[in-house]
Amino acid sequence: MGRVSIGGQAVIEGIMMKNDDKYAIAVRKPDKEIEVKLESYTPWAKKGAIFRMPIVRGVFNFVESLVIGMKTLMYSAEFYDEDEEVKPKKEKKSKKNKSDKNSTDGIETVDEKALESDKDNKKKETSDDALMIGTVAFSLVLAIGLFMLLPAFIASLLDGVIKNHFLLGLVEGVIRLIIFLIYVVLISMMEDIKRTFMYHGAEHKCINCLESGKDLTVENVMASTRFHKRCGTSFLFIVMIVSILVFMCIRTETVWLRLGLRVLLVPVIAGISYEFIRFAGRHDNWIANVLSKPGLWVQKLTTKEPTPDMVEVAIMAVEGVLDWRAYLEEQKNA
Repeated sequence: MGRVSIGGQAVIEGIMMKNDDKYAIAVRKPDKEIEVKLESYTPWAKKGAIFRMPIVRGVFNFVESLVIGMKTLMYSAEFYDEDEEVKPKKEKKSKKNKSDKNSTDGIETVDEKALESDKDNKKKETSDDALMIGTVAFSLVLAIGLFMLLPAFIASLLDGVIKNHFLLGLVEGVIRLIIFLIYVVLISMMEDIKRTFMYHGAEHKCINCLESGKDLTVENVMASTRFHKRCGTSFLFIVMIVSILVFMCIRTETVWLRLGLRVLLVPVIAGISYEFIRFAGRHDNWIANVLSKPGLWVQKLTTKEPTPDMVEVAIMAVEGVLDWRAYLEEQKNA
């Protein structure tokens, strides 16, 4: 069975699945119902040939995934923010109704209410966009500082001890890997993150179930593996490995220039890493499997076995972007 083209991400009590130019977010709401939202967008790959070039496509795909991921994460969080505020809202509404009975001076026409609602929605959209841009920017700065600049700075303190440039680059890379693994272990201990990692496992199981040619039933999905070679965790781990190889080849004695190059070369490293993940996802030979092993090991931390109700959410997210029955039938006849 061929590789399915969809990918996804775990969000708060839900899953986002993306396929071609659309993505669906399925969220288990506080009332236990599943809400599914479908969105369309234009991928960078369809905006010009330059965005489909090797290495370059990886950079734009990474940014695109980061923006969509943050947007869907914020959307899923709204359900639980609203749940906490529902009581105060009801009380406020009750007071307003009481006031309306005693006076008609404040009654608005339908057109006025619609206009005010439209203005509020536009303000909210602008505010949400600004918040998303700020969050994405902050996340990138934090990631670069923690995983690129901090290891380089720590390694620079050993300049007087380690004279071999390649060995110093290797030490920096090892420090980077240790920081990354410590970070993953620490966040995996948080209760809310544990549930998100369970949804992450459900996402992988759904895709693996499809790729094995089986119907998307809860039973079949639960029986599938929760590890996948195209996972974002594997991508980040490959970024750590590629950064070691790239920075070992760059020699400069000036610390500030060394740190600056770490920042400037992040897009290049992301692009190279993307090409590897793309290769591993499309091939099932021993080379791809061996090189994918470290990333799959790290997924033992970032994915957990989901519950059947989480798998139900994952299946609904897939159905939002793919007619899986038609897909399986097409693969059988191919």
